[in-house]
Amino acid sequence: MTTKVEQLYLEAEADIRNNNYHEAFEKYETILYEEPGYAPAHNSMGWIYKTQFDNYAKAENHFRASMQADPLYPHPYFHLSTIYFDLDKFDLLKAHLEKCLTVATVEKAWIHYRFGMIEETLCKYDDAIKHYQKAILNSFNNEKITDYKADIERCKTKLELSQ
Repeated sequence: MTTKVEQLYLEAEADIRNNNYHEAFEKYETILYEEPGYAPAHNSMGWIYKTQFDNYAKAENHFRASMQADPLYPHPYFHLSTIYFDLDKFDLLKAHLEKCLTVATVEKAWIHYRFGMIEETLCKYDDAIKHYQKAILNSFNNEKITDYKADIERCKTKLELSQ
């Protein structure tokens, strides 16, 4: 049986898919007023703040609140890492990804991919390749494995050019 909060959340998610951000935002606010620790609503509010307002501070606060409310809810871990990457906060991102490695519901291949992105951005191509290889070893998705192989080849090309 779906609760009133869950029903309102599903309606808000439908609003997002239909680009009705204002309506979704109001519904998330209502949910958080009724149930302040509802992790999915905090995550979605964070997403709106990040993507619609470019307000990284408020987005980060909502992602953190979501993780605190439900440490196994995986989505805010992904979104918070995007903020840190976008803002070149690599030290925070590395610490966050280390924490992600301890969360059972966060995909490990994705974590190593993000580590690889950091190293590649810092021109540490050998380290990036090692992380992309770990991503392959932790992946069960053939398309993703193909993508990770392409990441490795791109790093090899960059490594050649940098020497």
